Amino acid sequence: MAEPLNWEREGRDWPNREASQFVVAGADRLRWHVQTMPRKPDTTKPTVLLVHGTGAATHSWRGLMPLLASKFNVIAVDLPGHGFTESPPSHGFSLPQMAASLSALLKAMSVAPQIVVGHSAGAAILARMCLDKLITPQHVVSLNGALLPLSGFAGELFSPIAKVLSRSSLVPKLFAWRASDPQILRRLLDGTGSRIDDTGAELYGTIIRNAQHAAAALEMMAQWDLRPLARDLPKLSERDLEITLVVGENDKTVSPNEANRVKAMLPKATIVTLPGQGHLAHEESPQQTFDLILNLPIATIAAPSSPLATSKHG
Repeated sequence: MAEPLNWEREGRDWPNREASQFVVAGADRLRWHVQTMPRKPDTTKPTVLLVHGTGAATHSWRGLMPLLASKFNVIAVDLPGHGFTESPPSHGFSLPQMAASLSALLKAMSVAPQIVVGHSAGAAILARMCLDKLITPQHVVSLNGALLPLSGFAGELFSPIAKVLSRSSLVPKLFAWRASDPQILRRLLDGTGSRIDDTGAELYGTIIRNAQHAAAALEMMAQWDLRPLARDLPKLSERDLEITLVVGENDKTVSPNEANRVKAMLPKATIVTLPGQGHLAHEESPQQTFDLILNLPIATIAAPSSPLATSKHG
């Protein structure tokens, strides 16, 4: 098995390291890397949960999280197998299982977020959690959310190919090795339609060059089935829930047109387009994303009923 990322080595200069802790949760006793700001929560403020997408980690929120912490209690996690969170058993990468695992973490920390923000696949996890009544937020923000299955021939091929690749222990190692080339890494990032600064690119390089992280991302794609989510999405209209679909105009990963398809299922959802921004818009312009979240109708959002629980630090 590939060696996981080491907190004292790769995590030594991790963004917002002072906000990090490690929490064990769930029946599988999974050890999660979690960041909370401020460390001592303000019980008069609502809580925001940040969930990254496939192949990313908490570094994705490095610019946005401190901005949000000026107005909210903020919690961000590394998803299972990503960043510095342990990999779950092989079945643990499906959408329902990741939703259940994240729910177990929130329960262990006594966190009930009022606002949830998910990027790409993170938005799908949050939508599944809402549908399964694992969380009851008042507002869901989908940042370039990957909420619908790939359409056409690509959709028919994607999952089977990912399943085949995920069975090989050599593929993640090969991918990680190729990502060690800065030019290849830059092309991968540019392919999202976003321009990420050198610091961000190096952070992506740190995690992508790790074979265990690469294997987790591949396994997640192999087990991902968005058809049940697409079937269930209209049920969110029955909930007392505000939904904002944020779209990067230059997103090359998830077509901006998908937001229109989602809105057709959720007529009350609001679409906000970010001109010139790509799939990683929240990293390109953290201030713009912060302003957007700050302008949500938070006056009606209640503060947490209890503070973030104190957890054992790693």
